[in-house]
Amino acid sequence: MTITNQYTPAICFHPGETLAEKLEEMGMGPKEFALRTGKPEKTILAVLGGKSSITADMAIQFEQATQIPAHFWMNHQRSYDEFKAREKHQAVIKAAIPWMKCFPYEEMVGLGWLPQATNQKDKTHELLRFFGIADHRAWENYYLRQKLKVTFGLSLKGIEHPHALSAWLRLAEVQAQTIFTSTFSLRKFKADLKQLALGEISTIEALREAISNFCAQQSAVVLFTPPLSKLTITGAVRWHKKTPVFQLSVQITDVIELTKTFYHLVGHVVLHGKKDVFLEGVEYVGRPAEKEAEAEAFAEKEIKR
Repeated sequence: MTITNQYTPAICFHPGETLAEKLEEMGMGPKEFALRTGKPEKTILAVLGGKSSITADMAIQFEQATQIPAHFWMNHQRSYDEFKAREKHQAVIKAAIPWMKCFPYEEMVGLGWLPQATNQKDKTHELLRFFGIADHRAWENYYLRQKLKVTFGLSLKGIEHPHALSAWLRLAEVQAQTIFTSTFSLRKFKADLKQLALGEISTIEALREAISNFCAQQSAVVLFTPPLSKLTITGAVRWHKKTPVFQLSVQITDVIELTKTFYHLVGHVVLHGKKDVFLEGVEYVGRPAEKEAEAEAFAEKEIKR
């Protein structure tokens, strides 16, 4: 998740300062330079004063008058613009610090989800990077207000510990992006499911392996995720790029419970389409009672088969 070898200067000057130094070296005033470049004097003064940017057209004109390549002026302007934008982003990070404090940051570091950070701003920066968002309002729009229902068809508003839960779910999303799968076939999934006999397995290790092998054969993704201490969630299923992603908590150490949880999530995949996110082990507003009952019945049928 962390971008390495990225250099961010402590300070960056506007290219107008470099231009002022060059004009002094050439013994030329802004009025003459404006005449030589065909630009209004007020435009040149604005650049020299750091109040206006050097455009691509201006860079070519400056090249002719100063013999300094246009790409130098453009690169200088781009570096300055990025520096100022990052300066502005520091205010965004500062505003997101209270949001960051809602997450079990150190626990996430211990699990290897986040890098260690020494101060609140760095922690906030890393957390925003983990979620792939620019500011904390984007997290609220995604996880609480459902601004992108086609990707995350569930609001965590009203759920206990929504921040920790969103981190648990996000980890699966990040990991799923790195797993290549061929085309998932629901028809094949249903047919092969009839040959799956998880109820005959007696150890948790063997059960996890069987679930993993089955999902691999189906071009589905299954992830066994460490729990966060505040969470009671045992499993979740959602679709990612036309592929079902099963997320199961490693805190499930009982064979019967894991079998039932997996078959329950499978029931949602088989019966309920691709738009919703289903969570097990937590209560939340809008929990689809009818669909949950259908998935429960499906699981019981598969276990008895």
